Amino acid sequence: MQPKQTEKVISSIEKSFIKQVQKDKRLKSAFLLVHSEMKGIHLNIAEGSMNPKQPAYMASVGKIFTSVIISILYENGHLSIDDSITRYLDHELVNNLHVYKGKDYTKEIKVKHLLNHTSGLYDTFYPLLEKLLVDQDFNMSPQEAITWAKIHQKPYFPPGKGFKYTNTNYQLLGLIIEKVTGLPFYVAVKQFIYQPLGMMNSSILHYSEPLDKDTQSFTDFYVNKHNITNHKGYADLAYAGGVVVSTGEDMLKFMKALVTFQLVKKDTLKKMKNDKARYGVGIDYGYGIMQFKTVPLLMPKIFNAWGHAGATGAYMFYHPKMDTYIIGTFNDFSYERKGVRFMLIKVINQLKKIK
Repeated sequence: MQPKQTEKVISSIEKSFIKQVQKDKRLKSAFLLVHSEMKGIHLNIAEGSMNPKQPAYMASVGKIFTSVIISILYENGHLSIDDSITRYLDHELVNNLHVYKGKDYTKEIKVKHLLNHTSGLYDTFYPLLEKLLVDQDFNMSPQEAITWAKIHQKPYFPPGKGFKYTNTNYQLLGLIIEKVTGLPFYVAVKQFIYQPLGMMNSSILHYSEPLDKDTQSFTDFYVNKHNITNHKGYADLAYAGGVVVSTGEDMLKFMKALVTFQLVKKDTLKKMKNDKARYGVGIDYGYGIMQFKTVPLLMPKIFNAWGHAGATGAYMFYHPKMDTYIIGTFNDFSYERKGVRFMLIKVINQLKKIK
């Protein structure tokens, strides 16, 4: 039996979550999973049109899956984080990929620059998302999207000289994974992550089916009131930057395996976290890992956690001090920032009350 204080906190979190979904007419569905063996908590709830066993699209939370596969390949000696990306990508694709102020920096982009968004490359996702929303037939492969961006966009800075979060970095990482493994990206995710961890209800958006054939269909997600759940062009646009579809319980399996060094070794995870750049106030970014750090008056120590967030209001974080996993999504692009804010203020702020 749980202590009364724990029951009270769990009840408060649950009520906050339900209220958040019910009060916002834009939200059609959402789920929240909070797990802590230390605090004796396992909360898995859903609201709106979905149930806790139903998979959801996890948006850019999927970037941490891509970075883990790259790190596994690094551990096995199949690539080096310090290699130029030109070693792994077709010449036609990388030709004039990064021309900044008249100088071609393409050969100077290393794999690690893609991982922590310090390549300086432009973003393909949001400019092309606008096209997708007005054209139901829109479709571009990752290679075509990158080729389009070379013509229509400009790099932000030389490799390693700044930070700019862009999906292009992870599109390129997906192509590197395909080149090194000889597998389509969606098959690589299945073989390196889903199968070993027994993530039976997880898939890749529009590209693979869950290992458990009886898995429910995944819940709808929205961009500017557009239901784009069945738009296959979106999956190609997001690609290795975020195409994981999963349940809270499966995502918990993944995050626990990462935290306990079942996916990558302790030294590798340390490298993934420590080779970082400044994302914003109180946030650093390593290899597919967002890290909230203490900033006096702005980011209290209690919020120190690491993981990843996504544009649909998706989030998957581990709080080391409380040994707690917090996973969920609101399935709507209007919650890109609100999802993390809910996690910090409504979940972590409540959990700290449990002694």
